[in-house]
Parts: sequence; C-alpha cells; structure tokens
Amino acid sequence: MKVFVAGATGQTGRHIVAELVRRHIPVRALVRDVELAKKLLPPETEIVLGNVMFAEGLIEAIADCDLLICATGAKPSLNFMEPYLVDYIGTKNLVKAAKSKDIKCFVLISSLCVSKFLHPLNLFWLVLFWKRQGEQYLQDSGLKYTIVRPGGLLNYEKQGGLVLSGADTLFEGSISRTKVAQVAVDALWVEAAQNKIVEIVTQEAIQERPIAELFAMV
Repeated sequence: MKVFVAGATGQTGRHIVAELVRRHIPVRALVRDVELAKKLLPPETEIVLGNVMFAEGLIEAIADCDLLICATGAKPSLNFMEPYLVDYIGTKNLVKAAKSKDIKCFVLISSLCVSKFLHPLNLFWLVLFWKRQGEQYLQDSGLKYTIVRPGGLLNYEKQGGLVLSGADTLFEGSISRTKVAQVAVDALWVEAAQNKIVEIVTQEAIQERPIAELFAMV
C-alpha cells in the first residue's frame, strides 16, 4: 500500500510523512517546491511536483497510490482568496482525483470549530468556513474518509492522553503535530475510523489508550 500525502512540506505534513516512513510505509509527497522538499522530508520519500489548486496533473500524481492524506491549509496572507482556493478548491480537486483513481481511504486534516461561523478565525478570509466546505465535499463524494479536526497545533509533545470526540463537541485544547500524524496514519487502516469526523486534543488528566480503541468509541 502506497500513501499519497498532499501538503507534505507543511509543518503537519512533514510529521505525517515522517510517521509513514517510520512505519516503513511507501509514501509519495505532493509538493510545490522539489528542492525544499528534498531538504525537509526523509530520503525515502518519493517526491512529485504539483499544486492542489490546479486539477491538471493530480490524477497522474496520485497514479498507483492506494491511500491519501490531505494536510494542506491556507497560510496567513493578504490574498483573501487563499482559504477558498486551498481549503475548498484544493480539497475538491484532490477528492475528484482520488475518486478517479479508486483511492481506498481519504484522510483530511481539518480544524476544531469549523462549524462555528462566528469564530474569530473566520476573520482570516473565512478560513474555517472554507475548511468546512471542503469537509462536506469529501463527505458527499462516496469515498471512504476520516476527517481529523485537531485543536491548536504544537511543535512539541504535550503531557497527557489523547482525546477523540465526535463532530462539534470540542471547542478548545491543543495537540502536538506528532500526535496528529499518528492519528492520521492510523485512520487509514482502522475500520472504526471510516466515515467519521473526529476532533482531537490531548489532556493531562487523560490516560493514554490505543488510538484504534478511541476511534471505536466515537
């Protein structure tokens, strides 16, 4: 099984690629800058040039991959179209390509609070709104999917256990990018993760439990 990762050179995407390589799972990374990708990603990574905002070439890029993780996300910018183009159009393009190549599971990294239109983050060009539209397009596609909505993303490990909860039940909290990567990769193979939205954070008072067990409880 080969996994296709979009957004592979982003901060979370890098952790996802590293987790796949750590588990000896073949990975193909979609990147916009090949030279940067060679510096950031493990040498075992197969790199392909492309951009989710442009549908042309995505089907060929996915090619012989079986599974897909999308970790793209609009960056803070003065371009008010960025969230629409990346988080909605980009996701939509990937979903269409995944359907045409019979991808067996599509894992989408989203965010807490995407259903809260009045959330302050929507002042950044409706970023949460467009993430939710991307989620909905995936849900309606007929593909098997898992949507992972992490809390605030940390570049260090946080003490405590993982909390997995259903859609629109968590509205605060944080989690390390490493832990998000572990959840995303597990979701590809855990049957209980299929066709679910899970919201994830870590909490100090929570004892660590197997991720597959937590998926089954959602």
